[in-house]
Amino acid sequence: MLRAVEEAGVPHMVCFNYRFFPAIRLARQLVRDGALGELRQVHALYLQDWGVDPKLPLTWRMKKELAGSGALGDTAVHIVDLARFLVGEISEVAGMLTTFIKKRPLPDGSSLGEVTVDDSAAFLARFSNGATGVFETTRVATGRKNFMHFEINGSRGSIRWNAEEPNVLEFYSLDDPPRVRGFHRIVATEAEHPYAGNWWPPGHGLGYEHSFVHAVQELLTAIGEARSPVPSFLDGVAAQAVLEAVARSHVERRWLKISQ
Repeated sequence: MLRAVEEAGVPHMVCFNYRFFPAIRLARQLVRDGALGELRQVHALYLQDWGVDPKLPLTWRMKKELAGSGALGDTAVHIVDLARFLVGEISEVAGMLTTFIKKRPLPDGSSLGEVTVDDSAAFLARFSNGATGVFETTRVATGRKNFMHFEINGSRGSIRWNAEEPNVLEFYSLDDPPRVRGFHRIVATEAEHPYAGNWWPPGHGLGYEHSFVHAVQELLTAIGEARSPVPSFLDGVAAQAVLEAVARSHVERRWLKISQ
């Protein structure tokens, strides 16, 4: 797909919509401004529980020949993209894939069919800039609905964010006086926050759908400016390279470098 659009000379975009929350854009600004200092550790989780029930029918998402992978490709891709967006390129991974519910009812209820993808994926990562990462995603984390959480620790500060409270970014800084030092809860709905000024008064939260609106705005603006939108198919390929290395690492039981 990337080769095709490059040959055709047309704009191309991947809908990594989580990039488009105001709080995520604020996080990126803090990282780029050096507020966290040297980036050292990334902790990223994407936990859901829609697959907990073993009676859930076997759908295309649970068949490798149709879906390619399970939780790895379905949800880990989003935390991989955010890690690339906020921290930088991932250079090396060591992964583990697990299928807990190995058979599920066929849609017609006639019998059981084999689940050929992962229910859960976890991997360690090294970044090109020297930071390290711990990633985990699953469809069977009982009680978790859309628990997409990341924390980035640096030499001067840390940030953390969760998709279940998408308007809030928490920020810790060693530049604060010790007597008031702690994670500060920033509600990213002020006009100064990226995208937020186009919507409601401060404190009136944005929802999941707004991230897609912002992505479409980027697409249309890029077309109008005759440039490729961001994230582009290049970002999709880069994320896919990480996922493929994780899957191969699981099979080969060793660290693997990312090849693109």
